[in-house]
Parts: sequence; structure tokens; C-alpha cells
Amino acid sequence: MNKRPEPKRFEVISTAQITPNMRRVSLGGPAMAQFPLQQDGGYVKLMLPGTGEKPPVRTYTIRRQTSDALDIDFALHGDHGSGGPAVSWAQTVKPGETITVGGPGPAKPLPPGADWYLVLGDMTALPAIAVNLEALPADAVGDAVIEIQSEADRQDLPHPEGVTLHWLINPEPGHHPQKFETFVRALPWRNGRVYAWCAAEFETMRRVRSYLRQERGLGPDKLYISSYWKQGLGEDQHRVVKRADAETVAG
Repeated sequence: MNKRPEPKRFEVISTAQITPNMRRVSLGGPAMAQFPLQQDGGYVKLMLPGTGEKPPVRTYTIRRQTSDALDIDFALHGDHGSGGPAVSWAQTVKPGETITVGGPGPAKPLPPGADWYLVLGDMTALPAIAVNLEALPADAVGDAVIEIQSEADRQDLPHPEGVTLHWLINPEPGHHPQKFETFVRALPWRNGRVYAWCAAEFETMRRVRSYLRQERGLGPDKLYISSYWKQGLGEDQHRVVKRADAETVAG
């Protein structure tokens, strides 16, 4: 059994506003020398400043890893709908400050060999979606539906010419999950072997899961689906709800 890496203290190298509702914090320092290579799309646990006995911990995707930094992108619609510590930290942290980071955990890439790909998610999943689209072969085809808060939140994502990007505007993240579901249902269903990847808010995920599993018949070998957050809940509460939902589906 692989031993879980000990958390390490990273330094904030820089911050940048990527779009109105996406902020990037780049972490580096001496800890990078002990961090595994090629972890783009994997995740880390950020042990955020707090006043209680146990600091708040939040999970975030590694948008990009270079030789001297990890880029972590934060969707700024409140800390998963509650205006919590991760978003507050990302908006106020300054270069030179430090943070304890656990991980990395494994990425959830798109497997090779599908005839087409269906990639779905909201702004919390945008870093992982970006990594996955970049990794696709040049001749890949499919559709990617990405929910953002405004037109200004579109990003220039490298992707194969045969993959169509659909930007769905929702000014109220975590609300109106039926809008996302309706858009996905309206997409033409292509011929051939599909692989679908979806990460979004909990209620949105459940709606899309029902469509893809029950109506389109996609099993685990053709579908990765996960809720990254739930409207109104922090990460610990969301984890409890997510586990209960998974047990219900499995049962």
C-alpha cells in the first residue's frame, strides 16, 4: 500500500484574476522539490487558515504544474455556495504567505479509444475539464458543455478541432439545475462508442447521471460522474451527502 504523502508547506508565488469569477493562486517554494511530477488534473487538499482547533480543508484541482509552481484556480461564487474560507483566502492572500498542502490525489482523465467524448461541468470543474481537453489527441471529436456565470468567464481552452465547446450562462451557480440538464439532452447523440465525463453541483450531477445511466445506458466503463459541491453546504457536509447518495445508487 502506498503511504500517503505528508502535507507540505507551500509559498504563494503569485495571484491573478483569470476571469471575473475565476482567480488563480500559484504555489511554489522549496516544497516543489518533493512534489511528484506531471500532476496536472490531480487534486490537492488546502489546509486553510482558521480560528478553530481543526483548520478548514478544501479540495482543489491542479490546473497546471510547472517546474516551480502549482496553479490552482478558484471559482468565486462563494465557497461552494456559502462564501466560505477557500474563496476568502484566494481573494485576499498575498505573495509570500504560506499554506499547508496535502496530496496529490489522482486525476480523472479521459481514457483513450472512444469514438467521441461528452465532457460536462461547471466552473468548479473547469480546471479539470481544461486539463482533459488539452490531453485529447488532435483527431478527437465530441462536445464539452461548461456552465459559467457570465460571458466574460469564457476561457480560451486548447482543444481538438473536432470537439465543440458550448458555454452555458448561469448567473446563479447551484440554482436552476434543470437548465443544464435540458441543454445536455438537446445535444445530438453521436454514433459510436462514447465516453462521458461530468463534474458539477450535486443536483445537476444527479439529473445528468439519470439521463446518461438510465436513458443512454452508460455504465462505469463509459462514464465518470461526480458532484464537486452542493449548494448551501460546505465540503464536509457535502461529503456526507455524496457518500449517502453513492450508497443509495449502489444499492
